[in-house]
Amino acid sequence: MVVGFIPSCLSLSQQPCLSNYVSKHIPIPSTKHKRGVRTVCITRPQVARSSRQDAVGVRVFVLSDLHTDYAENMKWVKSLSTVDHRMDVLLVAGDVAETYNNFILTMSILKDRFEYVFFVPGNHDLWCRREDQDYLNSLEKLNKLIDACRTLGVEINPKAIENLGIVPLFSWYHESFDKEKDIPNIRVPSLEMACKDFYACKWPRELSSGDASLALQELCPEKRMLFYPKLPKIIGSDCLEHRIRSIHGAKGGGSACHVFGHTHFCWDAVVNGIRYVQAPLAYPRERKKRMNGGENWLPFCIYSQGKFSDKISPCYWSDYYSLNPRTPHNTELAPWVSRFYNRT
Repeated sequence: MVVGFIPSCLSLSQQPCLSNYVSKHIPIPSTKHKRGVRTVCITRPQVARSSRQDAVGVRVFVLSDLHTDYAENMKWVKSLSTVDHRMDVLLVAGDVAETYNNFILTMSILKDRFEYVFFVPGNHDLWCRREDQDYLNSLEKLNKLIDACRTLGVEINPKAIENLGIVPLFSWYHESFDKEKDIPNIRVPSLEMACKDFYACKWPRELSSGDASLALQELCPEKRMLFYPKLPKIIGSDCLEHRIRSIHGAKGGGSACHVFGHTHFCWDAVVNGIRYVQAPLAYPRERKKRMNGGENWLPFCIYSQGKFSDKISPCYWSDYYSLNPRTPHNTELAPWVSRFYNRT
C-alpha cells in the first residue's frame, strides 16, 4: 500500500510470499557469531503510543501479516481497544487470514475499532485450501474478499482523508525482481517446494505465479544472511516499484511513504527518497524470538499531529543496513546459515 499525503502520498502493498518453510528459517543473528556481521543493538525500547488527547488531526496506524488463523493472533486482534482508535486510520498490508471466515471476522473487528480500515490482499489471503467453500481459483476468492470489504466498509480504493492521500496497490511477486547473485555450490530447495503459493493458490490457466503481469530488494537481508537464500525471488516485482515511483515521483520526498507486508521483518528505512515501513504481527513463534514481540506496540502509528512519526527504533535488519553497506556480490554464507548447508 502506498500511503501518501496531499501533495505528498502514502502507499500500501503486500509483497508475497512466505511459506512455512521460509518463515521457520528467518535468520536472527546470534551474538555468538562475530565473523561477517557487526553487532548492533538487539534490544527494543518500548515504543510510546500516541494518546488520543495529544493528537491533532488524523492518526494513521500500520499493520501487516496478522495471520489470524492462529488462535493467539485472533486473540490479539480481539484485544485491541474499542475506544482508543475510534477516529483513526488503519492500513492493513495483507495476509489477514487464510480462511474466508477468519478474514471476515478479523476485518469486522478492525472496522469496529477504527474509523477507516484500508486493505490490500496478501498471498495467504488467496490460498484456496482449508476452505469450506470450493473456490474455482484464487481470482474468484479475491473477488469474494473485495465484495466482503465493500460490505464491511473496508477501503480498497484510493482515498483522501484530510490532507492525506492513501493509495492501495494490488501486486504479486516475480522472480525477475531478484537481481542479487545466487549463492553457488549449495543445494537449496526449489521455490515450488519451499513456497506453498505454488499449490495453495489456484490460478486460471492463462495465469501463473510466474507471470510478469502478476519492490525493492533493499527491503530484505542479503541472500547470504537468509536461511532460505531464494527468498528474494518471491517477495516483489519491478512492476510494483515502477508503480510506487509513478505515485511518489522518481526522487520521492519527505512526505512519501510506502507501507508493505509479507516478509515478517520489522523494517523502517528511506530508499531513494521514499520511506518504507513494515510492521508485521507475524506468527506467534516468531514473536517469541523478536525484540519485545509486537503485542504491546502494534499497530504502529506512522502519522500523527500532521507529520510522520519518528523512526521505529530499532528494526534489526534495517538498522543493520543503516550501519553496514550491502554487499550483494558476497556469496559467503553468514555463520548462522552456513551450518545448515553442505557444499556440493
